[in-house]
Amino acid sequence: MKIEITPFDKLPRDRGVRVKVGDHRIAMFRVGDTVYAIGDVCSHAEASLAEGEVFDGSVECPRHGSEFDLATGAPSSLPATTPVPTYDVSVEDGTVFLSLDDQ
Repeated sequence: MKIEITPFDKLPRDRGVRVKVGDHRIAMFRVGDTVYAIGDVCSHAEASLAEGEVFDGSVECPRHGSEFDLATGAPSSLPATTPVPTYDVSVEDGTVFLSLDDQ
């Protein structure tokens, strides 16, 4: 399922935006010309990753400082050890789309 999210130029640079699609809480990030989408809930402590600081292709959880790779969702620092989900994103004619598997 492909869902229209927002115009590309409306996404803030280097900062997260939380979106909810069905039962999915998703954190979206615009870094340069690339948009990433990962699960918004930290796998360690239920904090919103959309509220975290973005740097070097990662987002830092605002609660305990775990870092998650924006492309893979994998944690690169403790205390988190479990990855967060990632979602496919595309930009078409200046509009950001998110793809969700029908589950």
